[in-house]
Amino acid sequence: MASRPWLVIIDPQRIFAEAGSDWASPMWPDAVRNIRKLADAFAGRIVITRWVPPEADARVGSWRAYMAAWPFADAPADDRKFEIVPELADVHGHVISEPTFGKWGEELAVWLGHDPEFVLCGVSTDCCVISTALPAADAGATITVVTDACAGSTPENHAAAIQVLGLYPPQITLRTTDEVLGG
Repeated sequence: MASRPWLVIIDPQRIFAEAGSDWASPMWPDAVRNIRKLADAFAGRIVITRWVPPEADARVGSWRAYMAAWPFADAPADDRKFEIVPELADVHGHVISEPTFGKWGEELAVWLGHDPEFVLCGVSTDCCVISTALPAADAGATITVVTDACAGSTPENHAAAIQVLGLYPPQITLRTTDEVLGG
């Protein structure tokens, strides 16, 4: 196991945070305050992910229908909506951009090293967070999901995702920000 876990912040982007976005989480304002506390405590061991739309010629299967259903999100990866939110813009970490909900893949696995251990937070609990946690746990990672530093698409969907994540001990444990920080 790693001597000290990494912090992985899932998709802290304007598209999931700003009022008026079809994907804005109503839970984001509370979650980002806790993410900020975690980022300050994990300085030097942070990975930040970004969701970017799949390139038009790379869309296969359900991604074609998904992007057709959400045309507002079909923009270049450098569009302002995919920027990191201002509250976390000064956080230094390795940034991984992926056109998939789950961010567990070769780049994140290599970055976190052999026998990875990480603390997971971000948005949306019921989509990108759970889609990252489950394959990472299946691959052998040890994960702590910080329940009050995650934001769901709705409070009900957040609760449902947390309930599912809680079914995976000891690969996945659930903690609050205070519990992670020892406060």
